[in-house]
Amino acid sequence: MQSAETVLGVLRERGRKRLPLNKLYRQLVNPQLYLLAYGRIYSNQAAMTPGVTQETVDGMSMGKIGGIIDGLRHERYRFHPVRRAYIPKRNGKRRPLGLPTWSDKLVGEVVRLLLQAYHEPVFSDRSHGFRPGRGCHTPAARGGENLDRNDLVHRGRHLRLLRLA
Repeated sequence: MQSAETVLGVLRERGRKRLPLNKLYRQLVNPQLYLLAYGRIYSNQAAMTPGVTQETVDGMSMGKIGGIIDGLRHERYRFHPVRRAYIPKRNGKRRPLGLPTWSDKLVGEVVRLLLQAYHEPVFSDRSHGFRPGRGCHTPAARGGENLDRNDLVHRGRHLRLLRLA
């Protein structure tokens, strides 16, 4: 098996060259990707929160990863329904939250790693939502350097509409 960094590097290069993404499913049986994904999500506080099953990060082992990979290889792996919980909001209402099982979190992180490696090189530098090191506040923190004429025209129309209201 190739190392996780090698696989992700190849995917990045294919994405940069805009080559098609073929046979991605077979990468889901690479244990190195699961170890990388585990390293990225195990320290999160939510890792200790059980989903529908009582499975948490504490029960993770190479045998467990092997079972997940075997299920994916033979197309038997099924995602579990998420456990619904409600967390309080500042206004006194409650917001629904879905809590997946640990195995589902791990498989989801592996898929995210693969797709992000392929698509990230071709995303616009002006795109900030749900990207590594970026968020909805980073354009404002950069002093609006990413604004172009169309953004300013749209913003001007919006301000005029607000004055009319």
